[in-house]
Amino acid sequence: MDELSIKITLGDRVYPLTVKPEQEEYMRKASKLIAERMKVYEANYSVKDKQDLLAMCALEFAIKSLELETRRALIDESTASQLEEMERFLSQYLSKY
Repeated sequence: MDELSIKITLGDRVYPLTVKPEQEEYMRKASKLIAERMKVYEANYSVKDKQDLLAMCALEFAIKSLELETRRALIDESTASQLEEMERFLSQYLSKY
């Protein structure tokens, strides 16, 4: 099992991590995304404490994750409904022959 040792910086703290090679890019991109969002919050609000900025980022990302889950569930329901409708149509069509 190949794993990499990497260091990720979040809120001026360095975190040593062991990740699978295919996860490294995601980890680095996520770290960069968090740093960018922290800068936005720091520029737009009078928050200087890094832990507060990280908490605000965590809340934002959690909300986005929940929104995506909700949208995915709606899409899944819609797709299932469409498939059921197609199945009924095909059954009716094939029953004629």
